[in-house]
Amino acid sequence: MGALGIVRRPLTFWIVGVFAYIVAVFHRQSLGVSAIDATARFGIGATGLSLLAMLQLLVYAAMQIPVGVLVDRLGSKKMIIIGAAVMAAGQVVFALADGLLGAVAGRILIGSGDALTFISVIRIVNLWFPARRNPLIVQITAQLGQVGAIVSAVPLISSLHSYGWTPTFLGAAALSVLVLVSAVILLRDRRPDATTAGMGVRAAWAHPGTRLGMWTHAATQCSSAAFTMLWGYPYLVESQGLSPQAAGLLITTLTVLSMTAGPLLGYLAGRFPFHRSRMVLIVIGATAAAWTAVLLWPGHAPQWVLVLLVVVLATNGPGSAIGFDYARTFNPTERIGVATGIVNSGGFAASMTVITTVGVLVDLVGDYRWAFAVQYPIWLLGAVQVVRYRVRARRLQPAPAPALNPNPGTASA
Repeated sequence: MGALGIVRRPLTFWIVGVFAYIVAVFHRQSLGVSAIDATARFGIGATGLSLLAMLQLLVYAAMQIPVGVLVDRLGSKKMIIIGAAVMAAGQVVFALADGLLGAVAGRILIGSGDALTFISVIRIVNLWFPARRNPLIVQITAQLGQVGAIVSAVPLISSLHSYGWTPTFLGAAALSVLVLVSAVILLRDRRPDATTAGMGVRAAWAHPGTRLGMWTHAATQCSSAAFTMLWGYPYLVESQGLSPQAAGLLITTLTVLSMTAGPLLGYLAGRFPFHRSRMVLIVIGATAAAWTAVLLWPGHAPQWVLVLLVVVLATNGPGSAIGFDYARTFNPTERIGVATGIVNSGGFAASMTVITTVGVLVDLVGDYRWAFAVQYPIWLLGAVQVVRYRVRARRLQPAPAPALNPNPGTASA
């Protein structure tokens, strides 16, 4: 095979993986922008909405380590195909549900299929692309996935208003069928090493670099995830008095800005690996400061303050992706899947905590200000743990200069 073919094969595999991830993010975010419609259809309040989102994220987070083991053992292609089939089934159930039980079943299936996708795509990047390009490609992958969030905002809202609940979510299910067909036809996988795959759970967890990645993901992802997955749209409409179209536009803006910030942070993380944790702490501090300005503003915050919040939240996703770079650089290839699963589980456990607690507090006190204040302890704990495990990782594995650090397994924090 010529050099052009060698380049095209990984690029094709990556494009298929990115398409699968875009559709997974679309399914994941679809509850948030349909939250108001869901309360009417299923006869539930804020706590019921939180339950739906919590169960979806609980399944997702609980499956991360087992999925990491399976990805190392079975390979990415099989996992992406299975994930697409499960998400399609979940959206069909959600489309046809007219009560809470059916809605719960649909979201659990969506969370299960979603859990199989991102780790599988990251493994494609780790196996088929040079190590020095991994931070940038992972960031691009994560941010391209946010196209799914864009499609789940204004277009999904418009479809709900134009065609209704069932046709909209049946159409969503068809997207996963396209992913399944694409993966079957176009995706190829390197044969996993069955003698070593999935055997590194204890070793991956024991390394402080893996836990540094987990806390990085937890502290940086939770705020933007809670905002885009469920509470941003109701908060902007019900508490800040924005129109549905304006709220959808702000959420879409957040996603577009995140896609812009991702490659920049990916480049900086690859170019200055010793400063990755500083980037993470800056993201955490800026997020806390922006929310403080919005929550303390008397009455409705002016539009420029809400735009500032959206701009800062746009750095959360790219900041959390630094956690996956820690997983790659502090672990050998045979346990990349499980290390990535550990990192990912931290972020979604934190997101699940924020989403659930916000819903409970909104029902109890009826005030989004107090509800969103639940984020502060998580930011504080995450920042402390990032500093703690940064010190441990540096002691265990001091870093050479970036130019001399081309291989996974040699890293700095």
